[in-house]
Amino acid sequence: MIDSMRPTPSEIRAYRAANPKLRERDIAAQLGVSEAALVAAECGLTAVRIDSDANRFLQRAEELGEVMALTRNESAVHEKIGVYDNVKGGQAAILVLGSEIDLRIFPSAWAHGFAVSKTDANGDVRRSLQFFDKWGHAVHKVHLRPASSIAAYDKIIEDLRLADQSQDFNADASAPSGDSEPNASLDAAELRDRWTKLTDTHQFHGMLRKLNIGRRQALRTIGDDLAWRLDTAGVEMMMRGSAETELPIMCFVGNRGVIQIHSGSLANIGTMGPWLNIMDPTFHLHLRKDHIAELWAVRKPTTDGHVTSLEGLNAKGEMIIQFFGKRKEGFSERPEWRGLVERLPRLDTTVAA
Repeated sequence: MIDSMRPTPSEIRAYRAANPKLRERDIAAQLGVSEAALVAAECGLTAVRIDSDANRFLQRAEELGEVMALTRNESAVHEKIGVYDNVKGGQAAILVLGSEIDLRIFPSAWAHGFAVSKTDANGDVRRSLQFFDKWGHAVHKVHLRPASSIAAYDKIIEDLRLADQSQDFNADASAPSGDSEPNASLDAAELRDRWTKLTDTHQFHGMLRKLNIGRRQALRTIGDDLAWRLDTAGVEMMMRGSAETELPIMCFVGNRGVIQIHSGSLANIGTMGPWLNIMDPTFHLHLRKDHIAELWAVRKPTTDGHVTSLEGLNAKGEMIIQFFGKRKEGFSERPEWRGLVERLPRLDTTVAA
């Protein structure tokens, strides 16, 4: 929807009131606005603009007690119940290393913040703190639970409240970038040389930047001894295999502002339409299986031997979800995890390419 046709805040509120069962992301898509614009339209009613500084907020988050942390992208929603403890602040990156809530946060992506208090159909007040990037895409949300401290929530709002409480939201006009275009000058031998010399999985992104390539091009180029394509049904097969053997895994879902991690075994797995769901006591995952265009098994060298990941990409080559076997630094990868991934059905790339 072009700017001249953009709905006003009152029109947004009216549309939401007329469609109470629609999800906010669906309402935003139908109106041609960002999700942040929906929230901003409620300022002075159910929403308050707050400082979006991630470091400033996370210094206070533990005061809330037990909450639900939510990080999502277009295709996966990752929810963890716990406390924001063991926070390591920083300008380029922030770590939250709690026993349940485990986050890698990139503060530069946090551009807008809101506190939202809504009364549901049962008369219960639902409180949350929501943060968005400059395009109005959600980067992270914190939902209060029955055990949360409402007093701490109110004090955080008081301290972080902005003078600007306008209901208008103007998203950045620039388009967010996706996976980079293939680099026609990529030297496959150089990629392989750099890949095989990795000593830590965290070096992988730096390698891609130095070679000016995206993840998908790297996976398609490296050779099937280090990355091989799988049938997309392998995600659910892996989850059910992990649950059956109580094999602990790590599940990563992220966006530009946050990567959220679950570590542990899985139990309650189910499907509903295109959604693959996990509903465990402190971990919920909602994954659009049909959005996974490519599924890859990937080997990366480390000082503890190679580690194996399972990586789901969308049609643009962007990461939707990533899995590892749970392990501690200094220890080798669990052979049970490695075997589980290696047994997943491979895709015949001579047909699928």
